Amino acid sequence: MTWPCSGALAAGRRHLLLLACLALAACGGEQTKADQWVDQHGTAYSSGDFDGRWLVINYWAEWCAPCRDELPELNALDQVADNIQVVGIHFDAYQGAELRQLSERMNIRFPVLGHDFAAAYALPLPQVLPTTYIISPEGVLAHTLQGPQDEAGLLALTQ
Repeated sequence: MTWPCSGALAAGRRHLLLLACLALAACGGEQTKADQWVDQHGTAYSSGDFDGRWLVINYWAEWCAPCRDELPELNALDQVADNIQVVGIHFDAYQGAELRQLSERMNIRFPVLGHDFAAAYALPLPQVLPTTYIISPEGVLAHTLQGPQDEAGLLALTQ
């Protein structure tokens, strides 16, 4: 036996199912808080901001003389190509005004993000400073470099 409204009811269910799928797809497109970071100047970044770019992620500290020596090289690298993004991570995990003041005093012109940024890329805490991780545009760890780096050497690894 069929109900007189069974065709309309089935069509209504299909319509509701389609709406539910669209709603789930829309929610899936939102970024979670874990995919968002704020640099030393209060600028927000999300994982999508780095898609298709080389990431040069450098752990540094003020007390590390080789870190201080390589900062001008990292500043220059950050300006040389649109497909390369330098990101600093302060080893001692300063945040807020303290990180901003330190970055300004050290003339760091690239974004400095927190340890949660490195965790999102599954990067281990380095045993040596400075340590630089290079992530390919596909999001794969391509190189782990210990010790100070220069612009030319990093540029050669990101081509």
